[in-house]
Amino acid sequence: MKFATESGDGGAGQVLVEEKRFARILTLNRPRQLNALSFQMITELLKHFTTNEEDPKVKLLILKGKGRAFCAGGDVAEVAHSINEGHWTNGANFFWNEFRLNYLIATYSKPQVSLLNGIVMGGGAGVSIHGRFRVATDKTVFAMPETALGLFPDIGSSYFLSRLPGFFGEYVGLTGARLNGAEMLACGLATHFVPYGRLTALEESLTKVGSSDPFAVCAVIDKYSEQFPLKETSAFNRLDVIDKCFSKNSVEEILSALEQEAVNNTEWILAAVQSLKKASPLSLKISLRSIREGRLQSIGQCLTKDYRICCHILRKEASKDFFEGCRALLVDKDKNPKWEPSRLELIDDAMVDRYFCKVDDQGWEDLKLPTRQGLGVKLGSKL
Repeated sequence: MKFATESGDGGAGQVLVEEKRFARILTLNRPRQLNALSFQMITELLKHFTTNEEDPKVKLLILKGKGRAFCAGGDVAEVAHSINEGHWTNGANFFWNEFRLNYLIATYSKPQVSLLNGIVMGGGAGVSIHGRFRVATDKTVFAMPETALGLFPDIGSSYFLSRLPGFFGEYVGLTGARLNGAEMLACGLATHFVPYGRLTALEESLTKVGSSDPFAVCAVIDKYSEQFPLKETSAFNRLDVIDKCFSKNSVEEILSALEQEAVNNTEWILAAVQSLKKASPLSLKISLRSIREGRLQSIGQCLTKDYRICCHILRKEASKDFFEGCRALLVDKDKNPKWEPSRLELIDDAMVDRYFCKVDDQGWEDLKLPTRQGLGVKLGSKL
C-alpha cells in the first residue's frame, strides 16, 4: 500500500523515539498532516510498543504529538486513494494493523501516558484512550467525526463510548461533537487535566519513575494536574437531556427528540441536530448499533466487529458513502457530500445487518487478536 512518508527510512522518521531514563518517549511526527496516522506510523508504533513491553529497563511509555495536534486520526484519504488505485484489501490491511495496535495498547502491561495536547480525533483516540493514563490540557480538542465522513467511530471506540456516563457516548459518536479538555476529564475520556505550560515538567518527572506500578505513575501526574471547571454552556451539564434523547432506539427517534428540545434554542442541541442531518444516514445507523452492542462486548470483540464493518465499507457493498465523504471533505473540499441512501427512512435493518456479518470473499478472515491479560481501559477512574 502506498502512503506518503516524510523520510526515506521506511517511515521511522514519522515516529520519533527518545530513550530517557526509565521511559521511552514516542512522538508522532507528521505535524503538517496533524500527525494523521499513516500505514508506516502504525507499523512503527506496533514495533516500538512490542519491543518496549519486553524490555525490563523500560518502565513506562509516553506518547505525544509534534506541533498543534496530538493526532487528527487515521490517514483515511490515503486509504481511499490506495483502494481507488488498487484493491479493497489495501485499505483492509491498514485497518488490520491499526486495530492490532489498538488492542495491544488496550491490553498493555506497562503504563502508557498519552499527552493529549491539541487535536485528538478518530485514530488519535485509538492510540491513546485505550491506554492507562490520558492527560488532557487547556488546548485539547477531542472528537469522533466519522459519521460526517461516511465512516463510523471505529478503533474500538464502541467499547469506551458505550461506557461513558448515560448516553453521552451516543451523543459524541453520532454527532461528532467536539469536547475540550475539561469535558474529557468530566466524562472519563481523560484521567487527568494538566495545563499546557506544565507538560514539559510533567514529562521530565515521569522519566524518573523507576517503576511500572500505575499508582506510582498516577502520583506523579497528580502533582501537576488541576481541576478545570466546565463551561456553563457545556453539553455535559445537560446529561439529563442527552439521556432523554440519545437513549431512543433509532436514529430517527433520536433526531425527533432533539428537534423537540431545540425549541429552547440551546446552542449545543441545534448543533447536534445540524450534525445529524449532515452526516451519512447509513453511517449513523451503523454507528448507533455498534455503540449499543459495545456495551456488552470486550475490547477485542469491539475491534473484531469494527474490522468487519470496515471491510464491508471498503468493498462498497451497499454504499459508497466513505469514498464520497473523502471526496467532499478531504479532496475536493466542497463540503457537499451526496449520500446514498440519502435519507434515514430508506435504510432498513437488513442493510445495516449486512455490515456486522462476516465478509463473503474468498481468502477473507476475521481480525486475529492474540490472547493477552489486559481487559481494556477503565473509564471514570484514574486507575
